[in-house]
Amino acid sequence: MNGSLVVVDDVAKAFAQLVVDAMQSKRSASFSLAFSGGSTARDCYQELSRADSTDIDWATVTAWWGDERCVPLTDPDSNFRLVQEALLARVGRLEAVNPMKSDGEDPAGAYEQLLRASPPIDLIHLGLGPDGHTASLFPGSVALDSPEGRLVVSNHDPFSNNPHQRLTFTFEAIAQCRQIVVTVAGSGKSDALHRVLDGDLSAPATHISGAEVTWLVDNAAMGTRTPR
Repeated sequence: MNGSLVVVDDVAKAFAQLVVDAMQSKRSASFSLAFSGGSTARDCYQELSRADSTDIDWATVTAWWGDERCVPLTDPDSNFRLVQEALLARVGRLEAVNPMKSDGEDPAGAYEQLLRASPPIDLIHLGLGPDGHTASLFPGSVALDSPEGRLVVSNHDPFSNNPHQRLTFTFEAIAQCRQIVVTVAGSGKSDALHRVLDGDLSAPATHISGAEVTWLVDNAAMGTRTPR
């Protein structure tokens, strides 16, 4: 595992505080945040939406997405919709919102172009799937062998454990973010977490790397095992 492991009682509260601290420690006027999807992410964003308005100036925040399902943005399975409902609809207007749109001839290329034209993302939030995936980088999927230099690609789960075609950041794009935060909650993620802790390279999340990587993990996910 790359980065630091922090075991907490409440992942969502720890995540929200970490984001607030990151925003306050940055000395420039803007902050960029890349979002994730899933039930843990929803809890994290609902908690973040409750942050005091004196702690976060949302008008300086630019929103990105690290992955998205190729469905309409209003679809119940859309990561954009999840973030919109859990966070964006509850806070003030952001500086910019950049959803991953699946329409057009080359949606991955279009999002990559937008990403390249922007400063590095300050913080990306990632999760961990029971199969060891993160973002939409699934075990055995073509995105794991993305050409050097690619930042956003189209991908799908070859084992059909996760529905829909996806758009996703590559590991190279993730590594370029200034800060990476991975949240893991619940006993259902324990096996996947310990695969990462044990350095199992078949779990895509094991390959997460960057300048500053923090794993926020609750006691249920950590369980009674210790990494080898």
